[in-house]
Amino acid sequence: MLTLFRWLLRLTIGLILLLVVAVILAWYFAVRSLPDYDATLQVHGISAPVEIVRSTENVPHIFGQTDEDVFFALGLAHAQDRLFQMTLLRRAAQGRLSEVYGAGAFPADDLARRLELYRNATASLESQDQATQAALRAYADGVNQWIAQVNKGALGRGAPEFFVLPQEIAYWQPADSLAILKLLAATTSNSAAEEILRARLSLTWPERGTELLLGEGDAPALPRYADLFPGARLAPPEARKGPAPVRDAADFLRLGGGLGANSFAAAADRTAAGGALLANDPQAPLIAPSLYYLARLQLTSGGVIGATVPGMPVVFSGRNPQLAWGIAPAAVDDADIAIEEIQPGRADRYRGTGGWTEFTTRREVIRVLDEPTRAITLRSSRNGPLVPLLDPGLADVTPMGHVAALRWTGLSGTDTTMSALIGMMRAADADSAATALGRVVAPAMAVTLADSDGIRQVTVGALPQRAANHPTLGALPVPGWLAEGEWQGLVPVSQDSPTPDGLAFATEERGPVALRRTRLAHLLNDREVHSRDSFIAAQLDIVSPAARALLPLVGAELWFTGEPAAPGTPERQRQDALNLLAEWDGAMSEHLPEPLIYSAWMGALQDRLIRDELGPVADDIRSLHPGFVDSVFRNRGGAGAWCDIVQSAPVEDCTTIARQALDRAILDLTQRYGPDVTSWRWGDAHQARHVHPGLGRIGVLGWIVNLPQSISGGTFSVSHTGILGTGADPFEAQTGPGYRGVYDLADPDSSVFIISTGQSGHPLSRHYDDLAGLWRRGEYIGMSLDPQLARAAATGITTLQPAAD
Repeated sequence: MLTLFRWLLRLTIGLILLLVVAVILAWYFAVRSLPDYDATLQVHGISAPVEIVRSTENVPHIFGQTDEDVFFALGLAHAQDRLFQMTLLRRAAQGRLSEVYGAGAFPADDLARRLELYRNATASLESQDQATQAALRAYADGVNQWIAQVNKGALGRGAPEFFVLPQEIAYWQPADSLAILKLLAATTSNSAAEEILRARLSLTWPERGTELLLGEGDAPALPRYADLFPGARLAPPEARKGPAPVRDAADFLRLGGGLGANSFAAAADRTAAGGALLANDPQAPLIAPSLYYLARLQLTSGGVIGATVPGMPVVFSGRNPQLAWGIAPAAVDDADIAIEEIQPGRADRYRGTGGWTEFTTRREVIRVLDEPTRAITLRSSRNGPLVPLLDPGLADVTPMGHVAALRWTGLSGTDTTMSALIGMMRAADADSAATALGRVVAPAMAVTLADSDGIRQVTVGALPQRAANHPTLGALPVPGWLAEGEWQGLVPVSQDSPTPDGLAFATEERGPVALRRTRLAHLLNDREVHSRDSFIAAQLDIVSPAARALLPLVGAELWFTGEPAAPGTPERQRQDALNLLAEWDGAMSEHLPEPLIYSAWMGALQDRLIRDELGPVADDIRSLHPGFVDSVFRNRGGAGAWCDIVQSAPVEDCTTIARQALDRAILDLTQRYGPDVTSWRWGDAHQARHVHPGLGRIGVLGWIVNLPQSISGGTFSVSHTGILGTGADPFEAQTGPGYRGVYDLADPDSSVFIISTGQSGHPLSRHYDDLAGLWRRGEYIGMSLDPQLARAAATGITTLQPAAD
């Protein structure tokens, strides 16, 4: 027995020692991949020495003799800090995530292959202008030189994630940057998803279902979807696919996600300093590190500073000495679904305008981690690629014997958007920037420009031209065999929007209910003269116009009614909640209980209004539709009929439904946060959890690399966040302003910038999360266009020397 004990003791000590050694080795190899920012590197591909000057916040200021040398150094700096993120973005565009994540990523890969993101990007390379092609080649050379440095110096494969998720690191190609831009374009558009949902609503309740999305009901009348496709039937609940997974590690850029932005500007005569002001805060998935990366480039046309996306040599939002620009997705319908009829007995043929036609077909294989390779057959009709996995609800609106094809402006092999963006970055004034932007194809964008002569806002991109007699006006899927349902072409649009009173503002909102844009207009018009600080205050505004509009209407018959209830009873909780909401100004502050009560109440109310009519389809209505709730409670066009529960004998009124919804919300919040209404906090539910796409779902590693923090704001505030709307944490933010910038043309060095995490993607770097706290508190950092100031504040200078051949 003693001998056995001794051997067990020795074995335990041995295992502990092995564990310690393993931890030390893991730490050693992880630390090896931390870049040395104060080094001299011999590299191939530059014509003269280049300096990468790192600021205290790890922002690279790049100085070189030629633009190609500067783009080379940007590629190297991106790879130093974000190599894993770059390779993941490339894999997402190529449809190769399954090689790393396994079968869970297969639907995303299947869709990326069917959309031909990478094929179209490769084909578009030749369509770029010579300067853009040179920039793409130089950028790719810079990325590859860093990969060569990693291999040469055994620098831990360049990022610790590659040890946990082993994969080959292929050299960067110029087409890779174009493919990532295609991926962002697909992520920005949600037109097809809206069509599918609208069709499902029409099938569920033909008389009124589409009111949910049409809001105030002033959109053109649409045909019933069942009249277009008599065989269309909703699948039974037990056969329905569940909603698409949210916040999956392999789905951090979700196709059809509908990312947004705010962009606004004031001309010089409306500012205190006498120079134009511009602010921009493009949305992004809340991932760690942020999608955006701050950088300053010293080009021959002048210094350029602002937000880049690792993988592309372009400053998407920023400024140069003469010009500032901000982008927002244009509020346009850039995609349609066409339903194709399959020839009976011939799966390779479909009904065209002139009879049965063969699909264009090819086969590809997708490698899946730890599983056999899967072969997929990609088919396209004259209307576009077949996309069975585009949306979970697509099966509901596709009749038996039919398939769905996608028309989308981004399905172009001659897309010159990259040339347009690089041309804008080099422009000396708003007019030349607008001219350069005329080459944008996808995504369509509302671009706000500011220079010394004033401000300008242009909508650019390829817009579909639909026939006047289009059967669905682009709002519902259309029969693919109808000639009148075809697009008549794509028209490049460069349309100026008026800038009355020296102000311009844009959001991505569409339809009659654009509450965030209305709030932004109020904030800008409320002051005669603006300053940088007033623009920052507007950008950080957390007041919900939806709350201000809906609460007086929904609670009109509930305020201060009934006798005071005993403490601890549900009636007392309701009275306390209503008392709080009655005095609330609509500010979605993380420290207050009112935003949480309001959000839970409106969510429960909308669900109660639609659940009995829509059934399981209601599960996919994840966001609040204020225009719909407003129409119901005002009984606009008879919309008050939604308040009656059709399965019950009594006729319920809207006041009863509002009270029941509030009680339901309070009960749910009590179970989660306790019975004291005044102790609840919006920030407890509204968390910005930056999830690492590689390590965030791996046990204890997720606890280390994910960055959770409570934040203010909401779905309809100017400081905008997109919530999950489902699951155990429905109010968790999944998207948010991954970058904020305010540019003051009166003083180049007074412009301010921030991203939501840190510059580095290395979890052991001090720059992994050093900007996250500033972002949460609404603070910014400065970045100077003055080369001397940049060098004076440098914490490290990487010098690139041309290597001898």
